[in-house]
Amino acid sequence: MKVTDIVEKLELTVFSGHEGLGRVITGGYSSDLLSDVMGHAAAGAAWVTIQTHRNVMAIASLRDLSAVIITGGETPGDDTMAQSNEEGVPVLGTILNTFELSGRLYSLLKEK
Repeated sequence: MKVTDIVEKLELTVFSGHEGLGRVITGGYSSDLLSDVMGHAAAGAAWVTIQTHRNVMAIASLRDLSAVIITGGETPGDDTMAQSNEEGVPVLGTILNTFELSGRLYSLLKEK
């Protein structure tokens, strides 16, 4: 499933990284602890988090993640969006909480 598919099906906001909307999502990872994501998220995953600062993009790039989804109606900082555009990793958003968004993403990925 591509990032564009989850944007449409989960009604996500695209904040930045439009260049990467064609990336393929192979799984998901939910965590707000950067070291946890760095140590355990698989390449190709969509990362679900409430974190909005620039370090999110460093981890997303390091782990070759397909997208970052910020939950709870939070918005990324300007520096985060700039880094997202540089890296080509989409930063998406939703008003849903992490639990609800993760469940919906899981269901979508299991449908394919």
